[in-house]
Amino acid sequence: MAATRDELMAYLEALGIETATIEHPAVFTVAESQSLRGRIVGGKSKNLFLKDKKGRIFLLSAEDEAAIDLKRLHEKLGAQGRFSFASAEQLREIWGVEPGSVTPFGAINDREGRVTVALDAALLAHGTVNFHPLTNTATTAIAAEDLKRFLEATGHPPLLIDLTTV
Repeated sequence: MAATRDELMAYLEALGIETATIEHPAVFTVAESQSLRGRIVGGKSKNLFLKDKKGRIFLLSAEDEAAIDLKRLHEKLGAQGRFSFASAEQLREIWGVEPGSVTPFGAINDREGRVTVALDAALLAHGTVNFHPLTNTATTAIAAEDLKRFLEATGHPPLLIDLTTV
């Protein structure tokens, strides 16, 4: 059973991690989230739930406007062959979220550690980063270092990458 938003917040609190969350209408794409720009401070993200040719699953969190070359990204992440998007069923089953709500906070649901998480250095450089808290009707701000601590606590030590060199 996937964690609820309240369970995620309780987990973060238990880790001593402070967050700030704003409520908003559902947004499914980076383009739709543009209307929130004035309300959100820090790095805005886009999150891709990907699979390689061997079926390994990856989550990439990058700046919302980052150019991502899916034809070469596998080289940076040590994946087998080019990436494709994982299915909505895999997203629900493994990460516990719906399409349009992809977030590194989904790591709380991947108890088997099936997903490799990659974070772009340019996003983390903002100091504060923003993601959906398991649902796309809110956005949660978290310190970049606390995000890494959360991921490590869930068994998902993140790969830190520089997308500008892909």
